[in-house]
Amino acid sequence: MTVMLRLTLPLFLGFTLFAADGVGAQPAPIDLGTLGGSFSSPSGVNNRGQVVGTTTTTGNEVTRHAFLWTDTNGMVDLGTLGGSSLAAAVNNRGAVVGSSVARCCPAFHFFHPFLWTKQDGIVDLGILSGFGLGTFAAAINDRLRVIGTYDGPALGFRSFSWTARDGMVDLGTLGGPRVGASALNNADQVVGSSSLPNDSDFRGPLHAFLWTPADGMMDLGTLGGPSSGAEAINENGNVVGWTEVDESLAYHAFLWTSTEGMVDLGTLGGTSSYAYDVNEAGAVVGYSYTTGDTEIHAFVWTRTNGMVDLGTLGGANSLAYAVNDQGQVVGNSQTVEALAGHAFVWTASEGMVDLAPLAGHAYSDAFLVNSGGQVVGISYSENRNTDARATMWLARGASR
Repeated sequence: MTVMLRLTLPLFLGFTLFAADGVGAQPAPIDLGTLGGSFSSPSGVNNRGQVVGTTTTTGNEVTRHAFLWTDTNGMVDLGTLGGSSLAAAVNNRGAVVGSSVARCCPAFHFFHPFLWTKQDGIVDLGILSGFGLGTFAAAINDRLRVIGTYDGPALGFRSFSWTARDGMVDLGTLGGPRVGASALNNADQVVGSSSLPNDSDFRGPLHAFLWTPADGMMDLGTLGGPSSGAEAINENGNVVGWTEVDESLAYHAFLWTSTEGMVDLGTLGGTSSYAYDVNEAGAVVGYSYTTGDTEIHAFVWTRTNGMVDLGTLGGANSLAYAVNDQGQVVGNSQTVEALAGHAFVWTASEGMVDLAPLAGHAYSDAFLVNSGGQVVGISYSENRNTDARATMWLARGASR
């Protein structure tokens, strides 16, 4: 059976992190805590080991607050603009972006993007449109450029860029009403996807785009099918994502460069594949269907070795979400015991290492890894939306 799946989807010194034999040993999970409630989930980590995310507070399991966790101070409440707040990302300077229900209209749950810094606290970045749910920050680079999404005209989602100099600016479109920015680098290059002209029913094709302040939005095209989308970009301007390859709607992971254009990364023998992340060396990670299209496996692709199957932790399926510049890959794999599975870290020397959840939790998931090998994800039980804890694991060689 062919199933078409797209996922368009936080310490203490003295811990013994690895068993004596080393290879394949499990790093110990580290609980990043909550602000008094039963739920916390991370959304970003920088190369200084600062983690951001969202947590419930003491006596309130409904309203959630953005947090910043550091090894020195633990979990710190970043506050709100009047209601719930959600942290989306943190840059290497410790600046945090996210979204919060604004004081002007809590009854309508209207979100404004915010920028939090140690110097200024939480600052409202304002809006471009007053319709729908509001405006949401998604990412920030080290130059303090913020990108995100807002409710645009004609009921379509649009995307914005914000800087202290220019304020909030619409990124434009490829002709249609739907635009979603997903990532940016420190050269202020932004990637995402946009619908095309004649998208009146909001179900038309999407194309991956690359946006720059100087040149605006450029269509990256497809590999023959109607749609594509960009997920990540490295500092060299290499873009990765997915593209449909024909009218059957099968999709393949791609790598786009300014010299080669869009390159098909292939599959692990199945119909489709999807890329989530790329490091500075051009290594790409994601998932692919295997032969027969009954399983999906995490992969890492390099120019030298092509697409390599990372295997699983004993179950049928696995997914890779992120890769750092040391080649450490993190994701989730089903185990023999549980379909929801465990987080993993993979390296070429050790293969896939199980990142077990915190005590008292059945499952784990890892979706962030920084340059120091600090892996960040969650531990959870049956309901990850209410009973989950932000968790860190120190991969081999990681420092605190």
